[in-house]
Amino acid sequence: MSWFRRTPLADAVWAVVDCETSGLDPKHDRLLSVAAIAVAHDRVVPARSYSALLRQDAPSDAGNILVHGIGGEAQLGGRSAQEVLAELAAFIDDAIPVAFHAPFDRAVLARAFATARVKAPTRRWLDLATLAPAFFPDRKATDLDSWLAAFGIECTARHDALSDAYATAQLLLVALAKARREGVATVEALLRLARSGAWLRSRR
Repeated sequence: MSWFRRTPLADAVWAVVDCETSGLDPKHDRLLSVAAIAVAHDRVVPARSYSALLRQDAPSDAGNILVHGIGGEAQLGGRSAQEVLAELAAFIDDAIPVAFHAPFDRAVLARAFATARVKAPTRRWLDLATLAPAFFPDRKATDLDSWLAAFGIECTARHDALSDAYATAQLLLVALAKARREGVATVEALLRLARSGAWLRSRR
């Protein structure tokens, strides 16, 4: 199916993605776990979700483990990257991938896909970290935690990939509702707004 320029927002299917990694450098740090959850017809679809832990040759350092809670034994006992990434690609399929700070997740996954020799999804990503402030410039939020707090969205287990993806999906619903009120009608228009971050400010 061909999205972009022809797909009304109401008809789009989104795949909200979250990655947990061994650090914050997407060029060098490893993908430890990944999760995705579908958003369709203006609702989060928990039945359409994916979550997996990738097997590591060696655990990440203790400070990193304190952040995401994926212990050394769990990291060593994960599933093969090739298997996980093939499943993730099939899950995303024709959906539009979404993340908070999407360039980070996109870069981490691109490197993981290349290393595992699995064909990566090619759709353009929607970055909520640029879209949210474009829609809500008066909010004093900066990171995911503050944006979730701004709209009363609870995340039951921060830095668990599936929990973070679910919370981010709820933030996406807030943004989609605002898009409708502001007359943003298509996927392409929303992606363009997220890239520029200036559309609504120019209307104020």
